[in-house]
Formats: sequence, structure tokens, C-alpha cells
Amino acid sequence: MRPFMTQSSETTHFGERTVAMEDKQGLVNQVFHDVADRYDLMNDLMSMGVHRLWKDAMVAELAPPKAGSRPYKVLDMAGGTGDIGERIVNASLGYAEVVVSDINADMLRVGAERAKSWRYPGQVEFREANAEELPFADNTFDAYTIAFGIRNVPRVQKALDEAHRVLKRGGRILVLEFSQVDVPGFDAAYRTYSDAVIPPLGRVVTGDAQPYQYFIESIRKFPAPPEFTAMLGKAGFKRTKFQSFTGNIATLFSGWKI
Repeated sequence: MRPFMTQSSETTHFGERTVAMEDKQGLVNQVFHDVADRYDLMNDLMSMGVHRLWKDAMVAELAPPKAGSRPYKVLDMAGGTGDIGERIVNASLGYAEVVVSDINADMLRVGAERAKSWRYPGQVEFREANAEELPFADNTFDAYTIAFGIRNVPRVQKALDEAHRVLKRGGRILVLEFSQVDVPGFDAAYRTYSDAVIPPLGRVVTGDAQPYQYFIESIRKFPAPPEFTAMLGKAGFKRTKFQSFTGNIATLFSGWKI
């Protein structure tokens, strides 16, 4: 059942649709409820496995320590199925303590079940939380990561403000997100692939094309890299930068809490 729509003077986008701000989260939740059990499989099929390389690059950039005088604490937001959390724990050889947080209980259910077979299952905790109102104290985490999730947050700037709040001084934020392809020729081919292949593929694999139509539209609404980098700066992050992957299909943003 689709969430009840309300009236509001504040609006945002849900793909190509304009919706009341307070309705977007419910609509997004329904999308991820519908695809949770096959979310990672669809990521593999849609990107032909390349998303794994982008995520590996993200964790390599984070470079979590393998030892230290105190635990290295990471909040992986919108991390539902746990693939980033597992990478971080493995890269630290079990030293990092990762809280995988997501607003969607179905995604967390999938991740918690998979974590039972991880190499270091004791180093992860799964917590349901809203990125805009995190239930964590100020200055709690050494790092905040979010992969392909920030564009689904209704109030992106508020989520970035919260990320800055819960990070310790000297902590780092890493955001991996889809972007707009900017290579001449490749951009048209990628748009055709996105429109003609991804939604039908979603219907075959998950039984519903609509969530993947939303994914495509939400990518096109996401700010360009310079704009999003400016949002990181507005939240208080310093030494911000970004690097693009695979013709700018995806972009990795980073910043520090100084």
C-alpha cells in the first residue's frame, strides 16, 4: 500500500514528481521495502559489478586503521545490507567498530542476517535511524560513510549537518553517490541504457519496475559535484574534495571535521 499523501507548503522531488516534503521519506521507504531482498543482486546487474569497485575505492580512501589505543568507530548511514560495513571491518582486520544504520527495517533485516557469516560479525551493530535526526551523541564517530543513499534523504543539508555533529573532531565523511555522466557520446548511451534496460530488468528480477524508475530519476535530480561539495562546506566540513569514477557515473566526496 502506498503512503497517504498530505498537504504541505514545503515540497521536494521524488524522482520526477513533486511531493510534500513530509511524504518523501514514506515513499522512499516503500521503494526499499519492495526491493530489499534483491537489492544487491540488482546493483550487480545494473552496474555489471562495477559498483563493487567504487565501494572498494571508497573504503580504500577511508583507510581504517588496523590498531590503536581506542576503538575506531564508524557510522555507515543508509548501509542497510551491510556491504560497506563489511568492507570497513575487513579492511581494519576487525579493529573498526561499525554501526550500520538505515531508516528502512527491511534493509537492516537483510544486512543483519548476512552479517552472521562475516569474518568479524562481532564488530558490527545494526541500528534503525533517520539520517536527519540521528540518535547518537555529539562527537561519537571517527568516520561517517554513506554509499548511494544521500540522494534519498528528503532534507540532504540537514543530514549533512547531523553527520558533522556526530563526528569527532578530526573525523571524516565519505559520500559515494551516482552523478551525471559528462563524457560526450557516453552520456547519451548511458541515458539510453538507464531508461531502456534498468526498469525492465528490475521487473524481471524483483517483479516491479517502478522502484528502478525512481532510482534513475533520483540520480538525475541529485546536485552536480561542485554543488554537493558546497553543501558539505555549508555543514562545516573542511578540506572537501571529490573524485569521479567511470565517466562520472559515480562520484566520491570527502571532507573533514576540523
